[in-house]
Amino acid sequence: MRIDVEDLSWGVPGKTIVRDVSLAVEPGETVGLIGPNGSGKSSLLRCVAGLRTPTGGRVLYDGVEIGSWPARDRARKLAFVEQTADTESDLRVAEVVMLGRTPHRSRWRGPDASDHEIVAAALERLDLTALADRPWKQLSGGERQRTHLARALAQRTAGLLLDEPTNHLDVRHQLELMELAGGTPQTVVVALHDLALAARYCDRLVLMHRGAVVANGHAADVLTAPLLREVFDVEAEIGRDDLGHLAVGYREPVRR
Repeated sequence: MRIDVEDLSWGVPGKTIVRDVSLAVEPGETVGLIGPNGSGKSSLLRCVAGLRTPTGGRVLYDGVEIGSWPARDRARKLAFVEQTADTESDLRVAEVVMLGRTPHRSRWRGPDASDHEIVAAALERLDLTALADRPWKQLSGGERQRTHLARALAQRTAGLLLDEPTNHLDVRHQLELMELAGGTPQTVVVALHDLALAARYCDRLVLMHRGAVVANGHAADVLTAPLLREVFDVEAEIGRDDLGHLAVGYREPVRR
């Protein structure tokens, strides 16, 4: 699945939050959105998901503008995991994950054997099989996040949007999730705060600042000391860790 964002802007009365963003994501590519809080990452993802209507520009899935896609068809094409997606539901974990199969069923048909197989595979992939019957309200923050990710996997879409998916996860599950995002044949756009994870697992990074894209390319070209100083207000050193992965060391905040 190819995703094209063309001259996209979005905002609220009196404030532009996403400003003239253009971005092409190739089929199977994993693109990391990085930037400080308030840079427009989450708003951009919601526009790409079709949950917000741009004030300018457009979004296309495989060359077709998303406004022409019915909501059910969009949900078959692309899954979105929000940064905070809470619920007061009494559903159990497996039932939440089964919601990912909804776009693929008619209104009057319940889950069939194929749906249950897909849900079981998603639960196993996110290390949730043992929690399948646990009520939502008894889950930790990290377990809830993994459940929403499993729901997105069960949706079996060509595209996947992830907004800060590593929030609330321990180190092991952060690495497993990013291995999934970086290794899936799906087209993935993921917003991240952890620059080291973004550099390690994403094919390309897009750096946002004040609603606009200020850099777009390979990690080594985007994560530079001058750009980090300009965008994040930190003095940083860029190097390689003992495993050869790009590493960012923070010396001190910039005093302005």
